[in-house]
Amino acid sequence: MTVTRKVRRFSGGVYDLGLHVVWCPKYRRPVLGGRVAARLDELVRAKAEERGWEIIALEVMPDHVHLFVKHGPKDSASFVANQFKGFTSRVLRAEFPHLKSQMPTLWSSSYFAASVGAVSAATVEKYINTQWERPWKKGEKEAWK
Repeated sequence: MTVTRKVRRFSGGVYDLGLHVVWCPKYRRPVLGGRVAARLDELVRAKAEERGWEIIALEVMPDHVHLFVKHGPKDSASFVANQFKGFTSRVLRAEFPHLKSQMPTLWSSSYFAASVGAVSAATVEKYINTQWERPWKKGEKEAWK
């Protein structure tokens, strides 16, 4: 799958922010199957829609969740992860009592989050490191020394 760049605008600028988030049930128990998995998928999509975030990919595995989401410029990785974890935990534990009786909490307190972009980190690094090599900038570098 190829992700195309979709730049969004707000009053202070433009952005294209993506996040890969992974989180697991407490003790990594394989409790995310069947109806629980289907409902979790619905809840994650509902929370994203409520927040104005775009889900690019979502996979619910028996013992963990992978999510690729495009989010706003004011939303931190911890905020995004905790919005999904808190909301889904409350609803799933209310709808599926066995999740409440089997585990003290649904989700582990930890999560993984990594920024995701349309260009690689190496490309950005090269772009930044070669700024003075642009034909229209070559003479300016000497002036700044």
